[in-house]
Amino acid sequence: MLSNVGRENIDWHAFGDLKDASQAGDYGRVIQRARQIAGSTQEDLADSCDMSQAAVSRLENRGVGAYNTTILASAANALGLPFELVGLANHQMNGHPPVERREFLAAAVAATAQPLASVVSSLAQPEWDNSQAAALRMATSSYRRLDATIASRSLAETVQGHLRLIQTVADLAPDATHRARMASVGSEAASFAAWLAWDMADHGSARRWYGSAIGAARGANNVLLCAYQTGSLASFEADTGNPHEALRLVTHARHQLGPNMPPLAAAWLSSIEAIAHASAGAHQACGKALQACEQHTARIPDAEPVAWPWIFAFDERKVAACRITCAARLGTVHRMRVSDETIATALSGGHDKQRALLTLDVATRYLAAGDAEAAFTLAGRALAEGIRLRSGKIAERARVLRRSYAATSPPSNVREFDNQLHTAYL
Repeated sequence: MLSNVGRENIDWHAFGDLKDASQAGDYGRVIQRARQIAGSTQEDLADSCDMSQAAVSRLENRGVGAYNTTILASAANALGLPFELVGLANHQMNGHPPVERREFLAAAVAATAQPLASVVSSLAQPEWDNSQAAALRMATSSYRRLDATIASRSLAETVQGHLRLIQTVADLAPDATHRARMASVGSEAASFAAWLAWDMADHGSARRWYGSAIGAARGANNVLLCAYQTGSLASFEADTGNPHEALRLVTHARHQLGPNMPPLAAAWLSSIEAIAHASAGAHQACGKALQACEQHTARIPDAEPVAWPWIFAFDERKVAACRITCAARLGTVHRMRVSDETIATALSGGHDKQRALLTLDVATRYLAAGDAEAAFTLAGRALAEGIRLRSGKIAERARVLRRSYAATSPPSNVREFDNQLHTAYL
Protein backbone atom coordinates (compact mmCIF):
# COMPACT_ATOMS: atom_id res chain seq x y z
CA MET A 1 0.00 0.00 0.00
CA LEU A 2 1.37 3.45 -0.91
CA SER A 3 2.24 5.80 1.92
CA ASN A 4 1.29 9.45 1.75
CA VAL A 5 4.27 10.51 3.86
CA GLY A 6 6.37 13.06 2.01
CA ARG A 7 4.50 12.88 -1.30
CA GLU A 8 2.63 16.11 -0.66
CA ASN A 9 6.00 17.92 -0.70
CA ILE A 10 7.14 16.62 -4.07
CA ASP A 11 7.39 19.28 -6.79
CA TRP A 12 6.38 17.05 -9.69
CA HIS A 13 6.85 19.82 -12.24
CA ALA A 14 10.55 20.03 -11.34
CA PHE A 15 11.24 16.71 -13.07
CA GLY A 16 11.92 17.46 -16.71
CA ASP A 17 11.65 13.90 -18.01
CA LEU A 18 8.27 13.53 -16.31
CA LYS A 19 6.98 16.71 -17.97
CA ASP A 20 8.36 15.61 -21.33
CA ALA A 21 6.54 12.30 -21.08
CA SER A 22 3.33 14.12 -20.17
CA GLN A 23 3.59 16.50 -23.10
CA ALA A 24 4.21 13.56 -25.44
CA GLY A 25 1.06 11.82 -24.17
CA ASP A 26 3.06 8.89 -22.74
CA TYR A 27 1.08 8.78 -19.51
CA GLY A 28 2.27 5.29 -18.67
CA ARG A 29 5.81 6.66 -18.50
CA VAL A 30 4.53 9.50 -16.30
CA ILE A 31 3.05 7.00 -13.85
CA GLN A 32 6.25 4.94 -13.91
CA ARG A 33 8.51 7.92 -13.18
CA ALA A 34 6.18 9.25 -10.50
CA ARG A 35 6.16 5.86 -8.82
CA GLN A 36 9.96 5.71 -8.93
CA ILE A 37 10.26 9.24 -7.56
CA ALA A 38 7.87 8.35 -4.74
CA GLY A 39 9.99 5.27 -3.94
CA SER A 40 7.15 2.80 -4.55
CA THR A 41 7.03 -0.54 -6.30
CA GLN A 42 4.60 -1.74 -8.93
CA GLU A 43 3.11 -4.03 -6.28
CA ASP A 44 2.48 -1.01 -4.00
CA LEU A 45 0.67 0.86 -6.76
CA ALA A 46 -1.28 -2.23 -7.81
CA ASP A 47 -2.49 -2.75 -4.24
CA SER A 48 -3.60 0.88 -3.90
CA CYS A 49 -5.50 0.77 -7.19
CA ASP A 50 -6.95 -2.75 -6.89
CA MET A 51 -5.06 -3.88 -9.97
CA SER A 52 -2.62 -6.71 -10.57
CA GLN A 53 1.11 -6.03 -10.76
CA ALA A 54 1.00 -7.20 -14.38
CA ALA A 55 -1.71 -4.63 -15.16
CA VAL A 56 0.44 -1.84 -13.67
CA SER A 57 3.37 -3.03 -15.77
CA ARG A 58 1.26 -2.91 -18.95
CA LEU A 59 -0.03 0.55 -18.01
CA GLU A 60 3.50 1.87 -17.52
CA ASN A 61 4.71 0.45 -20.82
CA ARG A 62 1.72 1.45 -22.92
CA GLY A 63 3.42 4.35 -24.67
CA VAL A 64 1.51 7.04 -26.53
CA GLY A 65 -2.12 6.25 -27.20
CA ALA A 66 -5.58 5.95 -25.66
CA TYR A 67 -5.79 5.40 -21.90
CA ASN A 68 -8.63 4.49 -19.57
CA THR A 69 -9.29 7.70 -17.61
CA THR A 70 -10.56 5.86 -14.52
CA ILE A 71 -7.32 3.85 -14.20
CA LEU A 72 -5.19 6.94 -14.80
CA ALA A 73 -7.15 8.92 -12.20
CA SER A 74 -6.80 6.11 -9.66
CA ALA A 75 -3.05 5.76 -10.22
CA ALA A 76 -2.46 9.52 -10.14
CA ASN A 77 -4.51 9.88 -6.97
CA ALA A 78 -2.63 7.04 -5.26
CA LEU A 79 0.71 8.66 -6.12
CA GLY A 80 -0.34 12.22 -5.28
CA LEU A 81 0.33 13.22 -8.90
CA PRO A 82 -1.35 16.31 -10.42
CA PHE A 83 -4.10 15.22 -12.76
CA GLU A 84 -2.96 17.45 -15.62
CA LEU A 85 0.28 15.44 -15.89
CA VAL A 86 -1.74 12.42 -16.99
CA GLY A 87 -3.97 14.42 -19.32
CA LEU A 88 -7.13 14.36 -17.23
CA ALA A 89 -7.68 18.03 -16.45
CA ASN A 90 -5.98 21.41 -16.25
CA HIS A 91 -6.51 21.60 -12.51
CA GLN A 92 -6.14 19.34 -9.51
CA MET A 93 -9.43 18.02 -8.17
CA ASN A 94 -11.30 21.32 -8.54
CA GLY A 95 -8.47 23.41 -7.15
CA HIS A 96 -7.46 21.11 -4.30
CA PRO A 97 -4.16 19.20 -4.14
CA PRO A 98 -4.17 15.44 -4.71
CA VAL A 99 -5.07 13.57 -1.54
CA GLU A 100 -4.96 10.05 -0.20
CA ARG A 101 -8.06 8.02 -1.07
CA ARG A 102 -9.35 8.04 2.49
CA GLU A 103 -8.96 11.85 2.64
CA PHE A 104 -10.83 12.26 -0.62
CA LEU A 105 -13.52 9.93 0.67
CA ALA A 106 -13.90 11.99 3.83
CA ALA A 107 -14.35 15.08 1.68
CA ALA A 108 -16.92 13.29 -0.47
CA VAL A 109 -18.89 12.18 2.58
CA ALA A 110 -18.89 15.73 3.91
CA ALA A 111 -20.02 17.00 0.52
CA THR A 112 -23.07 14.77 0.46
CA ALA A 113 -24.15 16.26 3.77
CA GLN A 114 -24.01 19.83 2.40
CA PRO A 115 -26.87 21.51 0.54
CA LEU A 116 -26.68 20.20 -3.01
CA ALA A 117 -26.69 23.68 -4.50
CA SER A 118 -23.40 24.61 -2.82
CA VAL A 119 -21.78 21.32 -3.84
CA VAL A 120 -22.88 21.62 -7.44
CA SER A 121 -21.64 25.19 -7.67
CA SER A 122 -18.16 23.94 -6.83
CA LEU A 123 -18.34 21.15 -9.42
CA ALA A 124 -19.91 23.04 -12.30
CA GLN A 125 -17.09 24.50 -14.38
CA PRO A 126 -17.50 27.26 -17.00
CA GLU A 127 -16.38 24.67 -19.53
CA TRP A 128 -17.02 20.98 -18.89
CA ASP A 129 -14.21 18.46 -19.11
CA ASN A 130 -13.64 14.93 -17.80
CA SER A 131 -12.93 16.04 -14.23
CA GLN A 132 -16.55 16.13 -13.02
CA ALA A 133 -17.14 12.51 -13.97
CA ALA A 134 -13.66 11.44 -12.79
CA ALA A 135 -14.13 12.98 -9.33
CA LEU A 136 -17.54 11.39 -8.82
CA ARG A 137 -16.39 8.04 -10.17
CA MET A 138 -13.41 8.08 -7.82
CA ALA A 139 -15.75 8.63 -4.87
CA THR A 140 -17.76 5.59 -5.92
CA SER A 141 -14.55 3.52 -6.09
CA SER A 142 -13.56 4.69 -2.61
CA TYR A 143 -16.92 3.65 -1.21
CA ARG A 144 -16.50 0.23 -2.84
CA ARG A 145 -13.17 -0.25 -1.10
CA LEU A 146 -14.68 0.65 2.25
CA ASP A 147 -17.36 -1.99 1.72
CA ALA A 148 -14.82 -4.72 2.45
CA THR A 149 -14.64 -3.84 6.14
CA ILE A 150 -17.55 -1.50 6.92
CA ALA A 151 -21.21 -2.37 7.46
CA SER A 152 -23.38 -1.75 4.41
CA ARG A 153 -25.91 0.08 6.58
CA SER A 154 -23.20 2.60 7.43
CA LEU A 155 -22.53 3.22 3.74
CA ALA A 156 -26.01 3.03 2.20
CA GLU A 157 -27.28 6.49 3.19
CA THR A 158 -24.07 8.19 2.07
CA VAL A 159 -24.08 6.33 -1.26
CA GLN A 160 -27.68 7.34 -1.92
CA GLY A 161 -26.69 10.95 -1.23
CA HIS A 162 -23.82 10.45 -3.66
CA LEU A 163 -26.32 9.22 -6.27
CA ARG A 164 -28.44 12.34 -5.78
CA LEU A 165 -25.35 14.46 -6.27
CA ILE A 166 -24.51 12.61 -9.50
CA GLN A 167 -28.04 13.23 -10.79
CA THR A 168 -27.83 16.92 -9.92
CA VAL A 169 -24.49 17.31 -11.69
CA ALA A 170 -25.80 15.32 -14.67
CA ASP A 171 -28.70 17.78 -15.00
CA LEU A 172 -26.10 20.52 -15.59
CA ALA A 173 -24.38 18.64 -18.41
CA PRO A 174 -24.17 20.93 -21.46
CA ASP A 175 -24.51 18.35 -24.23
CA ALA A 176 -25.27 14.73 -25.05
CA THR A 177 -21.63 13.64 -24.76
CA HIS A 178 -21.31 14.83 -21.19
CA ARG A 179 -24.77 13.56 -20.27
CA ALA A 180 -23.73 10.10 -21.50
CA ARG A 181 -20.55 10.27 -19.44
CA MET A 182 -22.54 11.19 -16.34
CA ALA A 183 -25.00 8.37 -17.06
CA SER A 184 -22.08 5.94 -16.89
CA VAL A 185 -21.05 7.39 -13.53
CA GLY A 186 -24.62 7.08 -12.28
CA SER A 187 -24.85 3.50 -13.49
CA GLU A 188 -21.75 2.49 -11.53
CA ALA A 189 -23.02 4.18 -8.36
CA ALA A 190 -26.50 2.61 -8.71
CA SER A 191 -24.89 -0.81 -9.08
CA PHE A 192 -23.01 -0.28 -5.84
CA ALA A 193 -26.24 0.79 -4.11
CA ALA A 194 -27.71 -2.52 -5.31
CA TRP A 195 -24.73 -4.41 -3.90
CA LEU A 196 -25.25 -2.76 -0.50
CA ALA A 197 -28.97 -3.59 -0.53
CA TRP A 198 -28.10 -7.19 -1.42
CA ASP A 199 -25.72 -7.39 1.55
CA MET A 200 -28.49 -6.06 3.80
CA ALA A 201 -30.79 -8.83 2.46
CA ASP A 202 -33.09 -6.18 0.96
CA HIS A 203 -33.64 -8.04 -2.30
CA GLY A 204 -36.42 -5.81 -3.58
CA SER A 205 -34.24 -2.70 -3.37
CA ALA A 206 -31.30 -4.58 -4.87
CA ARG A 207 -33.32 -5.51 -7.95
CA ARG A 208 -34.59 -1.94 -8.27
CA TRP A 209 -31.08 -0.48 -8.11
CA TYR A 210 -29.70 -3.03 -10.57
CA GLY A 211 -32.53 -2.12 -12.94
CA SER A 212 -31.58 1.55 -12.60
CA ALA A 213 -27.93 0.70 -13.25
CA ILE A 214 -28.80 -1.18 -16.45
CA GLY A 215 -31.08 1.63 -17.63
CA ALA A 216 -28.39 4.26 -17.03
CA ALA A 217 -25.80 2.15 -18.87
CA ARG A 218 -28.15 1.96 -21.84
CA GLY A 219 -28.61 5.72 -21.66
CA ALA A 220 -24.84 6.09 -21.79
CA ASN A 221 -24.77 3.87 -24.89
CA ASN A 222 -21.97 1.93 -23.18
CA VAL A 223 -22.17 -1.70 -24.26
CA LEU A 224 -19.43 -2.91 -21.90
CA LEU A 225 -21.02 -1.23 -18.89
CA CYS A 226 -24.48 -2.49 -19.83
CA ALA A 227 -23.13 -6.04 -20.06
CA TYR A 228 -21.41 -5.63 -16.69
CA GLN A 229 -24.60 -4.47 -15.00
CA THR A 230 -26.56 -7.30 -16.63
CA GLY A 231 -23.95 -9.74 -15.32
CA SER A 232 -24.16 -8.17 -11.85
CA LEU A 233 -27.91 -8.77 -11.80
CA ALA A 234 -27.24 -12.34 -12.97
CA SER A 235 -24.86 -12.85 -10.05
CA PHE A 236 -27.53 -11.59 -7.66
CA GLU A 237 -30.17 -13.92 -9.11
CA ALA A 238 -27.82 -16.91 -8.96
CA ASP A 239 -27.08 -16.22 -5.31
CA THR A 240 -30.68 -15.66 -4.26
CA GLY A 241 -32.19 -18.83 -5.70
CA ASN A 242 -33.16 -17.91 -9.26
CA PRO A 243 -30.63 -19.88 -11.34
CA HIS A 244 -32.67 -20.00 -14.55
CA GLU A 245 -33.07 -16.21 -14.59
CA ALA A 246 -29.36 -15.90 -13.84
CA LEU A 247 -28.48 -18.08 -16.84
CA ARG A 248 -30.77 -16.05 -19.08
CA LEU A 249 -29.06 -12.84 -17.98
CA VAL A 250 -25.58 -14.33 -18.50
CA THR A 251 -26.56 -15.29 -22.05
CA HIS A 252 -27.86 -11.76 -22.64
CA ALA A 253 -24.63 -10.20 -21.32
CA ARG A 254 -22.54 -12.39 -23.60
CA HIS A 255 -24.70 -11.44 -26.57
CA GLN A 256 -24.10 -7.77 -25.76
CA LEU A 257 -20.34 -8.27 -25.64
CA GLY A 258 -20.05 -10.41 -28.76
CA PRO A 259 -17.45 -13.10 -29.53
CA ASN A 260 -14.41 -10.90 -28.80
CA MET A 261 -15.25 -10.08 -25.19
CA PRO A 262 -12.32 -9.33 -22.84
CA PRO A 263 -11.07 -12.45 -21.04
CA LEU A 264 -11.79 -10.82 -17.67
CA ALA A 265 -15.44 -10.43 -18.65
CA ALA A 266 -15.55 -13.98 -20.03
CA ALA A 267 -14.04 -15.44 -16.83
CA TRP A 268 -16.41 -13.49 -14.59
CA LEU A 269 -19.53 -14.46 -16.58
CA SER A 270 -18.42 -18.10 -16.62
CA SER A 271 -18.08 -18.02 -12.82
CA ILE A 272 -21.64 -16.73 -12.51
CA GLU A 273 -22.84 -19.39 -14.94
CA ALA A 274 -21.10 -22.10 -12.91
CA ILE A 275 -22.77 -20.97 -9.66
CA ALA A 276 -26.16 -20.78 -11.38
CA HIS A 277 -25.79 -24.34 -12.71
CA ALA A 278 -24.69 -25.52 -9.26
CA SER A 279 -27.73 -23.88 -7.68
CA ALA A 280 -29.91 -25.76 -10.19
CA GLY A 281 -28.14 -29.04 -9.39
CA ALA A 282 -26.66 -29.34 -12.89
CA HIS A 283 -23.32 -30.97 -12.04
CA GLN A 284 -21.92 -31.48 -15.55
CA ALA A 285 -22.92 -28.02 -16.78
CA CYS A 286 -21.36 -26.53 -13.65
CA GLY A 287 -18.09 -28.38 -14.28
CA LYS A 288 -18.01 -27.21 -17.89
CA ALA A 289 -18.54 -23.59 -16.86
CA LEU A 290 -15.81 -23.87 -14.20
CA GLN A 291 -13.39 -25.19 -16.80
CA ALA A 292 -14.21 -22.27 -19.09
CA CYS A 293 -13.70 -19.87 -16.17
CA GLU A 294 -10.22 -21.28 -15.54
CA GLN A 295 -9.30 -21.06 -19.23
CA HIS A 296 -10.43 -17.44 -19.55
CA THR A 297 -8.65 -16.51 -16.31
CA ALA A 298 -5.38 -17.88 -17.70
CA ARG A 299 -5.68 -15.41 -20.63
CA ILE A 300 -6.17 -12.32 -18.44
CA PRO A 301 -2.46 -11.47 -17.77
CA ASP A 302 -1.81 -11.06 -21.51
CA ALA A 303 -4.88 -8.88 -22.13
CA GLU A 304 -5.26 -5.11 -21.96
CA PRO A 305 -6.21 -4.00 -18.42
CA VAL A 306 -8.52 -1.20 -19.59
CA ALA A 307 -11.19 -3.23 -21.37
CA TRP A 308 -13.26 -4.21 -18.31
CA PRO A 309 -12.42 -1.72 -15.54
CA TRP A 310 -15.34 -2.31 -13.13
CA ILE A 311 -14.23 -5.65 -11.69
CA PHE A 312 -11.36 -5.91 -9.24
CA ALA A 313 -8.61 -8.40 -10.12
CA PHE A 314 -9.99 -11.76 -11.29
CA ASP A 315 -7.35 -14.36 -10.53
CA GLU A 316 -6.82 -17.82 -9.10
CA ARG A 317 -8.39 -16.72 -5.81
CA LYS A 318 -11.64 -15.88 -7.57
CA VAL A 319 -11.60 -19.21 -9.42
CA ALA A 320 -10.98 -21.08 -6.16
CA ALA A 321 -13.80 -19.17 -4.48
CA CYS A 322 -16.15 -20.03 -7.33
CA ARG A 323 -15.24 -23.71 -7.07
CA ILE A 324 -15.96 -23.73 -3.32
CA THR A 325 -19.32 -22.00 -3.78
CA CYS A 326 -20.30 -24.44 -6.52
CA ALA A 327 -19.34 -27.39 -4.33
CA ALA A 328 -21.49 -26.03 -1.51
CA ARG A 329 -24.47 -25.48 -3.83
CA LEU A 330 -24.26 -28.94 -5.39
CA GLY A 331 -24.47 -30.55 -1.95
CA THR A 332 -24.30 -34.25 -1.25
CA VAL A 333 -25.97 -35.46 -4.46
CA HIS A 334 -23.07 -34.41 -6.69
CA ARG A 335 -19.96 -34.03 -4.58
CA MET A 336 -17.30 -31.84 -6.14
CA ARG A 337 -13.78 -32.38 -4.87
CA VAL A 338 -12.27 -29.28 -3.26
CA SER A 339 -8.67 -29.48 -2.08
CA ASP A 340 -7.21 -27.86 1.03
CA GLU A 341 -5.05 -25.79 -1.31
CA THR A 342 -8.15 -24.46 -3.08
CA ILE A 343 -9.72 -23.51 0.24
CA ALA A 344 -6.55 -21.76 1.43
CA THR A 345 -6.27 -19.85 -1.86
CA ALA A 346 -9.90 -18.72 -1.79
CA LEU A 347 -9.76 -17.57 1.82
CA SER A 348 -6.55 -15.57 1.34
CA GLY A 349 -8.44 -12.54 -0.01
CA GLY A 350 -8.74 -9.34 1.99
CA HIS A 351 -12.50 -8.73 1.67
CA ASP A 352 -13.95 -9.54 5.10
CA LYS A 353 -17.54 -10.07 3.92
CA GLN A 354 -16.60 -12.26 0.99
CA ARG A 355 -14.25 -14.31 3.15
CA ALA A 356 -17.05 -14.91 5.69
CA LEU A 357 -19.42 -16.08 2.94
CA LEU A 358 -16.79 -18.43 1.57
CA THR A 359 -16.12 -19.77 5.06
CA LEU A 360 -19.82 -20.67 5.28
CA ASP A 361 -19.52 -22.47 1.94
CA VAL A 362 -16.54 -24.43 3.29
CA ALA A 363 -18.59 -25.24 6.39
CA THR A 364 -21.35 -26.55 4.14
CA ARG A 365 -18.90 -28.99 2.58
CA TYR A 366 -17.76 -30.19 6.01
CA LEU A 367 -21.38 -30.71 6.97
CA ALA A 368 -22.04 -32.70 3.78
CA ALA A 369 -19.06 -34.90 4.67
CA GLY A 370 -20.57 -35.62 8.09
CA ASP A 371 -18.23 -33.48 10.22
CA ALA A 372 -20.77 -31.28 12.00
CA GLU A 373 -18.39 -30.12 14.70
CA ALA A 374 -15.84 -28.73 12.22
CA ALA A 375 -18.65 -27.27 10.10
CA PHE A 376 -20.23 -25.29 12.92
CA THR A 377 -16.86 -24.17 14.27
CA LEU A 378 -16.18 -22.52 10.91
CA ALA A 379 -19.76 -21.30 10.58
CA GLY A 380 -19.60 -19.68 14.01
CA ARG A 381 -16.52 -17.68 13.02
CA ALA A 382 -18.19 -16.55 9.79
CA LEU A 383 -21.41 -15.58 11.56
CA ALA A 384 -19.45 -13.57 14.14
CA GLU A 385 -17.99 -11.57 11.24
CA GLY A 386 -21.46 -11.15 9.76
CA ILE A 387 -22.79 -9.79 13.05
CA ARG A 388 -19.81 -7.44 13.37
CA LEU A 389 -20.39 -6.13 9.86
CA ARG A 390 -24.21 -6.22 10.23
CA SER A 391 -24.49 -8.25 7.05
CA GLY A 392 -27.94 -9.68 6.47
CA LYS A 393 -26.51 -11.68 3.58
CA ILE A 394 -24.07 -13.53 5.84
CA ALA A 395 -26.69 -14.08 8.53
CA GLU A 396 -29.18 -15.49 6.02
CA ARG A 397 -26.55 -17.83 4.55
CA ALA A 398 -25.82 -19.01 8.09
CA ARG A 399 -29.53 -19.72 8.65
CA VAL A 400 -29.66 -21.78 5.45
CA LEU A 401 -26.74 -23.84 6.73
CA ARG A 402 -28.43 -24.42 10.07
CA ARG A 403 -31.72 -25.47 8.44
CA SER A 404 -29.89 -28.13 6.47
CA TYR A 405 -28.73 -29.93 9.63
CA ALA A 406 -30.82 -32.09 11.92
CA ALA A 407 -29.54 -34.45 14.60
CA THR A 408 -30.85 -35.87 17.85
CA SER A 409 -27.54 -35.27 19.65
CA PRO A 410 -25.75 -32.36 17.96
CA PRO A 411 -22.30 -31.24 19.08
CA SER A 412 -22.19 -28.51 21.73
CA ASN A 413 -20.99 -25.91 19.25
CA VAL A 414 -24.26 -26.27 17.32
CA ARG A 415 -26.11 -24.94 20.37
CA GLU A 416 -23.58 -22.10 20.56
CA PHE A 417 -24.24 -21.38 16.90
CA ASP A 418 -27.98 -21.30 17.57
CA ASN A 419 -27.39 -18.70 20.27
CA GLN A 420 -25.39 -16.62 17.79
CA LEU A 421 -28.20 -16.82 15.25
CA HIS A 422 -30.66 -15.71 17.87
CA THR A 423 -28.74 -12.44 18.27
CA ALA A 424 -28.31 -11.90 14.52
CA TYR A 425 -31.33 -9.69 13.92
CA LEU A 426 -29.51 -7.15 11.82
